[in-house]
Amino acid sequence: MQIKDRLIVALDVTEREKALELVEMLHDCCGMFKIGLEPFCIFGPTFVEEIQDRGGKVFLDLKFHDIPRTVAQAGRAAARLGVEMFNVHIAGGSEMMKAVVEAVREETAGKKQAKILGVTVLTSLGADELTRDLGIDRSPLEQVIFWAQEAKECGLSGVVASPREISAIREHCGRDFLIVTPGIRPAGFESGDQKRISTPGDAVRSGVDYIVVGRPILQAQDPRQAALDIVREMEEAIR
Repeated sequence: MQIKDRLIVALDVTEREKALELVEMLHDCCGMFKIGLEPFCIFGPTFVEEIQDRGGKVFLDLKFHDIPRTVAQAGRAAARLGVEMFNVHIAGGSEMMKAVVEAVREETAGKKQAKILGVTVLTSLGADELTRDLGIDRSPLEQVIFWAQEAKECGLSGVVASPREISAIREHCGRDFLIVTPGIRPAGFESGDQKRISTPGDAVRSGVDYIVVGRPILQAQDPRQAALDIVREMEEAIR
């Protein structure tokens, strides 16, 4: 895998033509495009196919969280779209995760299988929010490790976690367990609504597999150059 393939661009755009222009501009200098709830709800499943038609691969970031059968069926639908990866909330429990893993295995028998990632603690949450809003007494790091180990036991391909937990996940879950990291901000870019963040270089040095970058690329005067600069920073970090 080339370094550029480890960059996932978060395509958080509400205008279809603008989004597709970005795909045309960026598909050869990143590995995937992340389609989250907002663009998926606005443009629908055909948007995934339009990105694929333009040479882009898709990480479907809908964070499925429901009863096991419902999430299993949603996973089947995501697999039929041909996405590279999609995610579920680990908080949905082990039976939910096992059900979606089995459903996708059946759906893609003999074909390339979509990778299923487990969402751990959102990067917008800190220790105070975990305790006050969710009633979780573990620190964010402890909760992430707990959930990552559960996800691995249930057969998920990896997790979505903040940059601060990369090393610990590696230690507890091994090198082959995928880690996808949002909350990536180049030096000097404001953190926005993210609390547990890192630079591209630091994330790669910590052992991440993929980084997700949105606003620093989408809001740049030259999005392609911004993406290339991030790839260059990642390359320098592993030399």
